[in-house]
Amino acid sequence: MRSNNLVTSVESATDDRGLDQPSENGVILSVVIPALNEESGIADILQRIRAVEPSLQRAGVDHLEIVVVDDGSSDRTAEIAGSIPNVQIQRHPINRGYGAAIKTGFARSHGQLLAFLDADGTYPPESLADLCRVILDGNADVAVGSRRSGGSSEMPLVRQVGNFVWSNLVSLIGNQHVADPASGMRVVRRGALERLYPLPDGLNFTPVMSTRAVHENLKVVEVPISYRERVGRSKLSVVRDGSRFLATIISTALEYNPVRILGVLGLASLGIAALIALTLLVLRLQGVTSLGPWGVFGLFAALVLAVAGVSFFSLGATFNYLVSLFHQRPIRQGLFGRPIFNPSLDRHFGWFGLVTGFGGVVLGAVTLGLGFAGWDIARLWFWLLASAGLVLIGLQLTISWMVMRVLERLSERNDRSERDASVSNQRAVA
Repeated sequence: MRSNNLVTSVESATDDRGLDQPSENGVILSVVIPALNEESGIADILQRIRAVEPSLQRAGVDHLEIVVVDDGSSDRTAEIAGSIPNVQIQRHPINRGYGAAIKTGFARSHGQLLAFLDADGTYPPESLADLCRVILDGNADVAVGSRRSGGSSEMPLVRQVGNFVWSNLVSLIGNQHVADPASGMRVVRRGALERLYPLPDGLNFTPVMSTRAVHENLKVVEVPISYRERVGRSKLSVVRDGSRFLATIISTALEYNPVRILGVLGLASLGIAALIALTLLVLRLQGVTSLGPWGVFGLFAALVLAVAGVSFFSLGATFNYLVSLFHQRPIRQGLFGRPIFNPSLDRHFGWFGLVTGFGGVVLGAVTLGLGFAGWDIARLWFWLLASAGLVLIGLQLTISWMVMRVLERLSERNDRSERDASVSNQRAVA
C-alpha cells in the first residue's frame, strides 16, 4: 500500500494503462468509492475496507489500493477520507455524477482488478474477497455482488420492485438471467473495460454495465451479498432515475441486438392486428356489413398495427445488419437468442413480401371487378381495406429484404477481401 495519502483535483480523467496481468508486485485490487456529501459514513466504510485486507490476501490479492473520488461534495467528505491512512483522494471540483466518479477512480488507479462500492455502508466490503476469488479463478470477467441471490437484504420495497423490473428486462433482452443489474458493488477485470465502455456518468452506470456485459459475452458471475439500509438520505429518485434506467437499458440493447426489442414489439403488434382482423372476418362471414364506432376503430387499428408490426420487425432485422457492420463481426443474437443469419427469418422476407403483395393486388382486382359488376360497396369495403393492407405489408417486406441483402454483402465484404488477398499472396509466394 501507499504510505501517504494523495489528494488530486480532477477535471477529466483518461488512462491508457490497460493493465490486466499481475505486476511485479503481484495482483493489485483497486477499490473505488464514489462519494458525494458522505461525511457521516465515509470513515466507517474505509475502515471496513482496510480490515478485509487479510481475507483478500487469502483470496489471491497481494495489494489493496483504496481510491475515494469526492464528486463535488460541499461537506467534509474529502477531509475525513483524507485523514484515513493509505487512501488516495481524487476530487471533482463540481458534481459530475456517480458513474463519472467511478470512471475517474478506474483511470487513476493501478489495479488489475477494479472494484467499486458505495460510501454509505449499504454494501459489505467483507464480500470483496469472494468477488475477487471468482475472477482470479478464471470464472468471471465481472463479479457482481447480488442483493437478490439469497443474502439478507434491507432493501426498501420500492427498490425491490424496481430491481425486479430491471432484472427481468435485462434478462429478456439479453437472453441471459441477471438477478441484480443495478447492484453498486462489483469487481471487474481491467481488461474487460475496453468492451464495457462507454458507460454513462449518472446512476444508470450499473444497469448499462450489466447490459453491455451480457451483450459483449463477458463472463458475469453474481455472488450473494447482504445489503443494509444506507446511512443518511438516498440520492436515488425512483421516478427520475427509474425512467433513466429503463431508457438506457433499452438504448444500450439496441446497440447490439435491435431485433430483440423491435422484433418482439412487431410480433406483438401483428398478433393484436390478427386477433382484431379475425374477429371482423368472422362477423363479416356471418353477414354483418355495417360496423359501429368501435368496429370502425378496430378495423383502423388492425390495419395500422399490421403495417406497423411488419415495419418494426423488418426495421429491427435491418438494424442488426447495421450493428454487424459497426462492430465488424457477425451478429450474435436474433429475436429468440439465436443468430439472425443463416438460417434466418429475414431471408424469407423477399418471397413472402412478393406473395403477400401479389395476393393483395389480386384481392383488390377481384373486389374492383365485383364493384363494376354491380355489387354494393357495403359488401366490398372490408375486402378493399384488406387488399390495401396486404399490398403495404408486401411492399415493406420486399423493400426490407432488398436493403438487408445489400447490408449482408457489405458486412461480408471485408472477409471476402481478406480471403482473396490471402489467396493472391500464397500464389505470389509460390
